[in-house]
Amino acid sequence: MLPQILVNVRFTGDSDPINSSSVKASVERVNEVLSGRGRVLLRKSGTEPLIRVMVEGPMMDEVTALANEIADAVKLAS
Repeated sequence: MLPQILVNVRFTGDSDPINSSSVKASVERVNEVLSGRGRVLLRKSGTEPLIRVMVEGPMMDEVTALANEIADAVKLAS
């Protein structure tokens, strides 16, 4: 098993930050950094105005930084 972190990002309005070009670019960059050593999952909560950002990889420090990078992109897009 690899270290994993889940970050919940609250958003407002009817927008879908996951479809933002900046969020997609951030996810793509993180996938390149992980280069097959981990995974990224973004999903919208079904019950709350939250985007759940999960990153899994070999080192907890790296996973945390990468998840926070995507979470920041989601915050800016919402």
